[in-house]
Amino acid sequence: MASLKLSIVAGARPNFMKVAPVIRAARARGHEPILVHTGQHYDDRMSDSFFRDLDLPAPDHHLGVGSGSHADQTARVMLAFEPVLAETRPDWVVVVGDVNSTLACALVTVKLKTALGVRIAHVEAGLRSGDWRMPEEINRVLTDRVSDLLLTPSRDAHPNLAAEGIPGDRVRFVGNVMIDTLLHQLPRARVLDEPGRLGLEREGYAVATLHRPSNVDTPEALEAALAGLRAVAADLPLVLPLHPRTAKQVERFGFEGHLEGLVTLPPLGYRAMVSLLEGAALVLTDSGGLQEETTALGIPCVTLREQTERPITLTEGTNRMAPWPLTEEGILAAARTARQTGRRRAARVPEGWDGKAALRIVEELEGS
Repeated sequence: MASLKLSIVAGARPNFMKVAPVIRAARARGHEPILVHTGQHYDDRMSDSFFRDLDLPAPDHHLGVGSGSHADQTARVMLAFEPVLAETRPDWVVVVGDVNSTLACALVTVKLKTALGVRIAHVEAGLRSGDWRMPEEINRVLTDRVSDLLLTPSRDAHPNLAAEGIPGDRVRFVGNVMIDTLLHQLPRARVLDEPGRLGLEREGYAVATLHRPSNVDTPEALEAALAGLRAVAADLPLVLPLHPRTAKQVERFGFEGHLEGLVTLPPLGYRAMVSLLEGAALVLTDSGGLQEETTALGIPCVTLREQTERPITLTEGTNRMAPWPLTEEGILAAARTARQTGRRRAARVPEGWDGKAALRIVEELEGS
Protein backbone atom coordinates (compact mmCIF):
# COMPACT_ATOMS: atom_id res chain seq x y z
CA MET A 1 0.00 0.00 0.00
CA ALA A 2 1.45 3.35 -1.09
CA SER A 3 1.90 6.00 1.56
CA LEU A 4 -0.54 8.91 1.29
CA LYS A 5 0.18 12.54 1.97
CA LEU A 6 -2.80 13.98 3.86
CA SER A 7 -3.31 17.70 4.48
CA ILE A 8 -5.54 17.73 7.57
CA VAL A 9 -7.19 21.07 8.34
CA ALA A 10 -8.23 22.32 11.78
CA GLY A 11 -9.39 25.82 12.52
CA ALA A 12 -11.61 25.98 15.57
CA ARG A 13 -12.12 24.19 18.87
CA PRO A 14 -14.58 21.53 17.58
CA ASN A 15 -12.10 20.53 14.87
CA PHE A 16 -9.27 19.56 17.18
CA MET A 17 -11.11 16.62 18.72
CA LYS A 18 -11.88 15.32 15.24
CA VAL A 19 -8.43 15.57 13.67
CA ALA A 20 -6.44 14.13 16.59
CA PRO A 21 -7.54 10.49 16.09
CA VAL A 22 -7.28 10.79 12.28
CA ILE A 23 -3.65 11.91 12.60
CA ARG A 24 -2.89 9.00 14.95
CA ALA A 25 -4.56 6.47 12.66
CA ALA A 26 -2.84 7.85 9.56
CA ARG A 27 0.59 7.64 11.16
CA ALA A 28 -0.08 4.14 12.46
CA ARG A 29 -0.77 3.01 8.89
CA GLY A 30 2.38 4.62 7.46
CA HIS A 31 0.90 7.76 5.94
CA GLU A 32 2.14 11.35 6.16
CA PRO A 33 -0.35 13.69 7.86
CA ILE A 34 0.31 17.41 7.42
CA LEU A 35 -1.53 19.42 10.07
CA VAL A 36 -2.73 22.83 8.93
CA HIS A 37 -4.04 25.06 11.74
CA THR A 38 -5.82 28.06 10.24
CA GLY A 39 -5.89 29.99 13.51
CA GLN A 40 -9.62 30.66 13.32
CA HIS A 41 -9.64 30.19 17.10
CA TYR A 42 -6.66 32.17 18.26
CA ASP A 43 -7.30 32.42 22.03
CA ASP A 44 -4.98 30.02 23.90
CA ARG A 45 -7.91 28.87 26.03
CA MET A 46 -9.77 27.88 22.85
CA SER A 47 -6.88 26.45 20.83
CA ASP A 48 -3.41 25.81 22.25
CA SER A 49 -4.75 24.18 25.42
CA PHE A 50 -6.61 21.68 23.25
CA PHE A 51 -3.42 20.80 21.39
CA ARG A 52 -1.80 19.99 24.74
CA ASP A 53 -4.74 17.98 26.06
CA LEU A 54 -5.20 15.98 22.86
CA ASP A 55 -1.50 15.25 22.36
CA LEU A 56 -1.68 16.91 18.97
CA PRO A 57 1.64 17.64 17.25
CA ALA A 58 2.63 21.22 16.58
CA PRO A 59 1.00 22.33 13.32
CA ASP A 60 3.10 21.95 10.22
CA HIS A 61 1.50 25.16 8.97
CA HIS A 62 -0.17 27.83 11.13
CA LEU A 63 -2.09 30.32 8.99
CA GLY A 64 -2.86 32.74 11.85
CA VAL A 65 -6.02 34.21 10.34
CA GLY A 66 -7.65 35.32 13.62
CA SER A 67 -11.08 36.86 13.95
CA GLY A 68 -13.24 38.85 11.56
CA SER A 69 -16.56 38.75 9.78
CA HIS A 70 -17.53 35.52 8.04
CA ALA A 71 -16.49 36.95 4.66
CA ASP A 72 -13.23 38.35 5.98
CA GLN A 73 -12.28 35.20 7.86
CA THR A 74 -13.15 32.89 4.96
CA ALA A 75 -11.17 35.05 2.53
CA ARG A 76 -8.15 35.20 4.83
CA VAL A 77 -8.09 31.40 5.14
CA MET A 78 -8.35 30.99 1.36
CA LEU A 79 -5.51 33.43 0.71
CA ALA A 80 -3.27 31.79 3.31
CA PHE A 81 -4.09 28.17 2.43
CA GLU A 82 -3.57 28.40 -1.34
CA PRO A 83 0.25 28.69 -1.26
CA VAL A 84 0.46 25.96 1.40
CA LEU A 85 -1.56 23.63 -0.81
CA ALA A 86 0.56 24.43 -3.87
CA GLU A 87 3.75 23.80 -1.88
CA THR A 88 2.73 20.55 -0.18
CA ARG A 89 0.70 18.96 -3.03
CA PRO A 90 -1.04 16.31 -0.87
CA ASP A 91 -3.06 13.38 -2.15
CA TRP A 92 -6.02 14.43 0.00
CA VAL A 93 -7.15 17.55 1.79
CA VAL A 94 -9.16 16.37 4.79
CA VAL A 95 -11.57 18.94 6.23
CA VAL A 96 -13.81 18.37 9.23
CA GLY A 97 -17.07 19.78 10.53
CA ASP A 98 -18.69 23.03 9.47
CA VAL A 99 -16.57 26.04 10.47
CA ASN A 100 -15.45 28.77 8.07
CA SER A 101 -12.00 27.20 7.72
CA THR A 102 -13.58 23.98 6.45
CA LEU A 103 -15.40 25.68 3.60
CA ALA A 104 -12.50 28.00 2.78
CA CYS A 105 -9.97 25.19 2.38
CA ALA A 106 -12.45 23.07 0.41
CA LEU A 107 -13.03 25.93 -2.02
CA VAL A 108 -9.31 26.48 -2.56
CA THR A 109 -8.78 22.77 -3.12
CA VAL A 110 -11.59 22.23 -5.60
CA LYS A 111 -10.28 25.07 -7.77
CA LEU A 112 -6.78 23.57 -7.81
CA LYS A 113 -7.67 19.89 -7.83
CA THR A 114 -7.02 19.34 -11.54
CA ALA A 115 -3.72 21.23 -11.54
CA LEU A 116 -2.43 19.57 -8.37
CA GLY A 117 -4.10 16.15 -8.54
CA VAL A 118 -5.56 16.58 -5.05
CA ARG A 119 -8.94 15.43 -3.75
CA ILE A 120 -11.16 16.58 -0.87
CA ALA A 121 -12.53 14.40 1.93
CA HIS A 122 -15.14 15.85 4.30
CA VAL A 123 -15.31 14.26 7.73
CA GLU A 124 -18.75 14.69 9.35
CA ALA A 125 -20.54 15.03 6.02
CA GLY A 126 -24.30 15.07 5.54
CA LEU A 127 -25.43 16.71 8.78
CA ARG A 128 -28.27 19.17 8.25
CA SER A 129 -30.30 21.46 10.50
CA GLY A 130 -32.41 22.91 7.69
CA ASP A 131 -31.74 26.41 9.05
CA TRP A 132 -30.02 28.57 6.45
CA ARG A 133 -29.72 31.41 8.95
CA MET A 134 -26.86 29.44 10.50
CA PRO A 135 -23.50 30.05 8.80
CA GLU A 136 -22.57 26.47 9.71
CA GLU A 137 -25.42 25.11 7.58
CA ILE A 138 -24.15 26.98 4.53
CA ASN A 139 -20.62 25.71 5.22
CA ARG A 140 -21.85 22.10 5.51
CA VAL A 141 -23.88 22.09 2.32
CA LEU A 142 -21.25 23.79 0.16
CA THR A 143 -18.39 21.67 1.50
CA ASP A 144 -20.32 18.48 0.77
CA ARG A 145 -21.11 19.71 -2.73
CA VAL A 146 -17.44 20.09 -3.71
CA SER A 147 -15.99 17.09 -1.83
CA ASP A 148 -14.87 13.91 -3.56
CA LEU A 149 -15.38 11.69 -0.51
CA LEU A 150 -18.13 12.33 2.03
CA LEU A 151 -17.53 10.55 5.34
CA THR A 152 -20.68 10.43 7.46
CA PRO A 153 -20.93 10.12 11.25
CA SER A 154 -24.40 8.54 11.28
CA ARG A 155 -26.74 6.82 8.85
CA ASP A 156 -29.31 9.62 8.98
CA ALA A 157 -26.89 11.80 6.99
CA HIS A 158 -27.28 9.66 3.86
CA PRO A 159 -30.84 10.67 2.91
CA ASN A 160 -29.81 14.31 3.25
CA LEU A 161 -27.04 13.87 0.71
CA ALA A 162 -29.21 11.82 -1.64
CA ALA A 163 -31.87 14.55 -1.57
CA GLU A 164 -29.23 17.06 -2.68
CA GLY A 165 -28.18 14.92 -5.62
CA ILE A 166 -24.85 13.73 -4.20
CA PRO A 167 -23.95 10.43 -5.93
CA GLY A 168 -23.99 7.53 -3.50
CA ASP A 169 -20.57 6.29 -4.62
CA ARG A 170 -19.00 9.39 -3.05
CA VAL A 171 -20.58 8.72 0.36
CA ARG A 172 -19.18 6.40 3.05
CA PHE A 173 -20.44 5.72 6.56
CA VAL A 174 -17.54 5.77 9.03
CA GLY A 175 -19.09 6.73 12.38
CA ASN A 176 -18.39 9.58 14.75
CA VAL A 177 -14.69 10.39 15.02
CA MET A 178 -15.22 12.81 17.92
CA ILE A 179 -16.25 9.84 20.06
CA ASP A 180 -12.83 8.32 19.30
CA THR A 181 -11.27 11.23 21.16
CA LEU A 182 -13.82 11.12 23.97
CA LEU A 183 -13.18 7.44 24.70
CA HIS A 184 -9.42 7.85 24.30
CA GLN A 185 -9.29 10.74 26.80
CA LEU A 186 -11.91 9.51 29.28
CA PRO A 187 -9.57 7.63 31.67
CA ARG A 188 -7.25 10.64 32.05
CA ALA A 189 -10.22 12.98 32.37
CA ARG A 190 -11.60 10.94 35.26
CA VAL A 191 -8.28 11.15 37.09
CA LEU A 192 -8.49 14.96 36.95
CA ASP A 193 -11.68 14.86 39.06
CA GLU A 194 -12.79 18.34 38.05
CA PRO A 195 -16.06 17.99 40.02
CA GLY A 196 -14.15 17.21 43.21
CA ARG A 197 -11.86 20.19 42.65
CA LEU A 198 -14.96 22.39 42.52
CA GLY A 199 -16.49 20.78 45.61
CA LEU A 200 -19.30 19.19 43.59
CA GLU A 201 -20.93 15.84 44.27
CA ARG A 202 -20.77 13.39 41.40
CA GLU A 203 -24.13 13.30 39.56
CA GLY A 204 -25.31 16.11 41.82
CA TYR A 205 -24.83 19.08 39.48
CA ALA A 206 -25.59 20.34 35.98
CA VAL A 207 -23.25 21.73 33.31
CA ALA A 208 -24.25 24.38 30.76
CA THR A 209 -22.59 26.02 27.76
CA LEU A 210 -23.77 28.97 25.66
CA HIS A 211 -22.04 30.52 22.68
CA ARG A 212 -24.23 30.62 19.57
CA PRO A 213 -25.23 34.05 18.22
CA SER A 214 -28.93 33.19 18.49
CA ASN A 215 -28.50 32.82 22.26
CA VAL A 216 -25.95 35.47 23.17
CA ASP A 217 -25.88 38.28 20.61
CA THR A 218 -29.02 40.15 21.72
CA PRO A 219 -29.88 41.18 25.27
CA GLU A 220 -33.33 39.57 25.01
CA ALA A 221 -31.96 36.17 23.98
CA LEU A 222 -29.11 36.14 26.48
CA GLU A 223 -31.37 37.30 29.32
CA ALA A 224 -33.86 34.48 28.61
CA ALA A 225 -31.15 31.83 28.42
CA LEU A 226 -29.47 32.93 31.65
CA ALA A 227 -32.82 33.17 33.45
CA GLY A 228 -33.50 29.56 32.48
CA LEU A 229 -30.10 28.45 33.75
CA ARG A 230 -30.63 30.26 37.05
CA ALA A 231 -33.98 28.49 37.42
CA VAL A 232 -32.28 25.12 36.90
CA ALA A 233 -29.59 26.14 39.39
CA ALA A 234 -32.29 26.49 42.04
CA ASP A 235 -32.81 22.72 41.69
CA LEU A 236 -29.14 21.70 41.64
CA PRO A 237 -25.77 23.46 41.30
CA LEU A 238 -25.10 24.55 37.73
CA VAL A 239 -21.60 25.09 36.29
CA LEU A 240 -21.24 27.46 33.34
CA PRO A 241 -17.80 27.66 31.68
CA LEU A 242 -18.00 31.03 29.93
CA HIS A 243 -17.15 31.01 26.23
CA PRO A 244 -15.18 34.17 25.31
CA ARG A 245 -18.03 35.30 23.05
CA THR A 246 -20.56 34.90 25.86
CA ALA A 247 -18.34 36.64 28.41
CA LYS A 248 -17.94 39.56 26.02
CA GLN A 249 -21.71 39.89 25.58
CA VAL A 250 -22.38 39.61 29.31
CA GLU A 251 -20.06 42.57 29.82
CA ARG A 252 -21.48 44.46 26.84
CA PHE A 253 -25.07 44.20 28.10
CA GLY A 254 -24.17 44.76 31.75
CA PHE A 255 -25.50 41.32 32.66
CA GLU A 256 -22.96 40.39 35.32
CA GLY A 257 -25.82 40.21 37.84
CA HIS A 258 -27.57 37.65 35.66
CA LEU A 259 -24.80 35.17 36.50
CA GLU A 260 -25.62 35.16 40.22
CA GLY A 261 -26.48 31.69 41.43
CA LEU A 262 -24.36 30.03 38.75
CA VAL A 263 -20.88 28.55 39.17
CA THR A 264 -19.05 30.38 36.38
CA LEU A 265 -15.64 29.29 35.14
CA PRO A 266 -13.23 30.45 32.44
CA PRO A 267 -13.10 28.24 29.33
CA LEU A 268 -11.81 24.75 30.16
CA GLY A 269 -9.35 22.58 28.30
CA TYR A 270 -10.75 19.49 26.64
CA ARG A 271 -9.78 17.02 29.34
CA ALA A 272 -11.07 19.18 32.19
CA MET A 273 -14.34 19.70 30.32
CA VAL A 274 -14.77 15.96 29.80
CA SER A 275 -14.06 15.39 33.49
CA LEU A 276 -16.75 17.90 34.42
CA LEU A 277 -19.18 16.55 31.84
CA GLU A 278 -18.72 12.90 32.79
CA GLY A 279 -19.73 13.56 36.39
CA ALA A 280 -22.83 15.63 35.61
CA ALA A 281 -26.45 14.70 36.18
CA LEU A 282 -27.59 16.97 33.34
CA VAL A 283 -26.16 19.09 30.52
CA LEU A 284 -27.77 22.13 28.89
CA THR A 285 -26.03 23.36 25.76
CA ASP A 286 -26.16 24.93 22.32
CA SER A 287 -23.04 22.98 21.27
CA GLY A 288 -23.34 20.25 18.66
CA GLY A 289 -20.37 18.39 20.07
CA LEU A 290 -21.80 18.20 23.57
CA GLN A 291 -25.02 16.74 22.17
CA GLU A 292 -22.90 13.91 20.79
CA GLU A 293 -20.69 13.44 23.84
CA THR A 294 -23.63 13.28 26.25
CA THR A 295 -25.26 10.67 24.02
CA ALA A 296 -22.08 8.58 24.08
CA LEU A 297 -21.85 8.92 27.88
CA GLY A 298 -25.56 8.40 28.55
CA ILE A 299 -26.03 11.79 30.22
CA PRO A 300 -29.38 13.61 29.86
CA CYS A 301 -28.97 16.67 27.64
CA VAL A 302 -31.20 19.65 26.84
CA THR A 303 -30.32 21.45 23.62
CA LEU A 304 -30.86 25.20 23.76
CA ARG A 305 -31.50 25.74 20.06
CA GLU A 306 -34.38 25.90 17.63
CA GLN A 307 -33.21 22.78 15.80
CA THR A 308 -30.29 20.36 15.67
CA GLU A 309 -28.23 18.96 12.81
CA ARG A 310 -27.68 15.89 14.99
CA PRO A 311 -31.19 14.38 15.20
CA ILE A 312 -29.75 10.96 15.94
CA THR A 313 -28.97 12.25 19.44
CA LEU A 314 -32.73 12.70 19.88
CA THR A 315 -33.82 9.35 18.44
CA GLU A 316 -30.96 7.14 19.64
CA GLY A 317 -29.43 9.20 22.42
CA THR A 318 -30.17 11.14 25.57
CA ASN A 319 -30.83 14.54 24.01
CA ARG A 320 -34.03 16.61 23.90
CA MET A 321 -34.85 20.08 22.58
CA ALA A 322 -35.88 22.94 24.84
CA PRO A 323 -39.06 24.72 23.68
CA TRP A 324 -38.24 27.52 21.26
CA PRO A 325 -37.97 30.45 21.64
CA LEU A 326 -36.15 29.94 24.90
CA THR A 327 -37.87 31.04 28.08
CA GLU A 328 -37.10 30.56 31.74
CA GLU A 329 -40.14 28.29 32.12
CA GLY A 330 -39.38 26.25 29.01
CA ILE A 331 -35.76 25.61 29.95
CA LEU A 332 -36.68 24.60 33.49
CA ALA A 333 -39.44 22.22 32.32
CA ALA A 334 -37.15 20.56 29.78
CA ALA A 335 -34.40 20.19 32.38
CA ARG A 336 -36.71 18.58 34.92
CA THR A 337 -38.09 16.16 32.33
CA ALA A 338 -34.57 15.23 31.22
CA ARG A 339 -33.47 14.59 34.80
CA GLN A 340 -36.35 12.16 35.31
CA THR A 341 -34.81 9.81 32.75
CA GLY A 342 -31.60 9.59 34.76
CA ARG A 343 -28.12 8.88 33.51
CA ARG A 344 -27.63 6.05 31.05
CA ARG A 345 -31.13 4.64 31.38
CA ALA A 346 -32.49 3.85 27.93
CA ALA A 347 -29.38 5.39 26.39
CA ARG A 348 -28.62 3.88 22.99
CA VAL A 349 -25.26 4.69 21.48
CA PRO A 350 -25.57 5.09 17.68
CA GLU A 351 -23.82 2.74 15.28
CA GLY A 352 -20.19 3.61 14.65
CA TRP A 353 -19.75 5.67 17.82
CA ASP A 354 -17.31 3.05 19.04
CA GLY A 355 -13.87 4.69 19.07
CA LYS A 356 -12.82 3.22 15.71
CA ALA A 357 -14.11 5.85 13.28
CA ALA A 358 -10.65 7.29 12.55
CA LEU A 359 -9.38 3.91 11.38
CA ARG A 360 -12.38 3.58 9.06
CA ILE A 361 -11.73 7.10 7.73
CA VAL A 362 -8.12 6.28 6.85
CA GLU A 363 -9.15 2.99 5.26
CA GLU A 364 -11.63 4.85 3.05
CA LEU A 365 -8.92 7.30 1.99
CA GLU A 366 -6.68 4.37 1.12
CA GLY A 367 -9.35 2.64 -0.94
CA SER A 368 -10.74 5.64 -2.83
